[in-house]
Amino acid sequence: MEEIQHKYITVQGLKLHVADIGTGSNVVVFLHGFPEIWYSWRHQMIALARAGFRAIAPDYRGYGLSDPPPQPDKTSYRDLDSDLLGILDSLDILKVFLIAKDFGARPAYTFALLHPERVLGVVTMGVPYMPPGPRAFEKLLPEGFYISRWQEPGRAEADFGRLDAKTVVRNVYILFSRSEIPIAAENQEIMDLVDPSTPLPPWFTEEDLAAYGALYEKSGFQTALQVPYRALREDPGITDPIVKAPALFVMGGKDYVYKFPGMEDYINTGKVKQFVPKLEIVFLPEGTHFVQEQSPEEVNQLIITFLGKHI
Repeated sequence: MEEIQHKYITVQGLKLHVADIGTGSNVVVFLHGFPEIWYSWRHQMIALARAGFRAIAPDYRGYGLSDPPPQPDKTSYRDLDSDLLGILDSLDILKVFLIAKDFGARPAYTFALLHPERVLGVVTMGVPYMPPGPRAFEKLLPEGFYISRWQEPGRAEADFGRLDAKTVVRNVYILFSRSEIPIAAENQEIMDLVDPSTPLPPWFTEEDLAAYGALYEKSGFQTALQVPYRALREDPGITDPIVKAPALFVMGGKDYVYKFPGMEDYINTGKVKQFVPKLEIVFLPEGTHFVQEQSPEEVNQLIITFLGKHI
């Protein structure tokens, strides 16, 4: 971990934190999900640097060590793509592979559509490419569905506010590493779904949790609730939704997202390949929503093999 360098790049008036390791001419940029930050890619960054790549992982605006935007409730997915473009231009990087987890899949694929000349390939984990438009699963899941709850202004703030940041991250890691979709009862909040005595997943240490907790203690959850959850219905302004870049999708067989209504059919019937024709799909049968932290060696090998095909 001490090999990873940390720097700040000013983009659109915000100082954005970037973790950086490796000196290769082939560059990989990692885009995190929630409740993650750059640290969630620690295993992959070190492995790729040793394999001859330069690995870069920013904290999104309002996450981790990056500056919060002046109006967190106005933050958009397009802001994340603009920030990524600014980071690459500042570092004089012309082409990259994008590797994304969870909601990071959306800015990764949107960037590949908006700036195809800058993207050599896309790898996503936990969430496949989803074409622009309404999400059917939002209407098909009950009121207590965690995304619906977190989209409601003030609800998550009150729920999270009962706990310290470290405990919120702990609870979300436990919830999201299960195979059931987090759904609360009518008189229950999402944080109440985790018993305080529940242990962390075996692949996630107390030291890891402390690192996350410290970063969310700094940033809070205001921007994180806006993007991804409250900006979910944002129109990305894309006219052609077909991704031309080669892509890899890694899905854990025990990932709760796989149980979203319509998701299994969308992936298994190949409908996703109508939008990403050059897509490879790999299932990790025991994988949860955090496959890159749960099974780093397996995921690292999948990434390195994919990158090797498309350099």
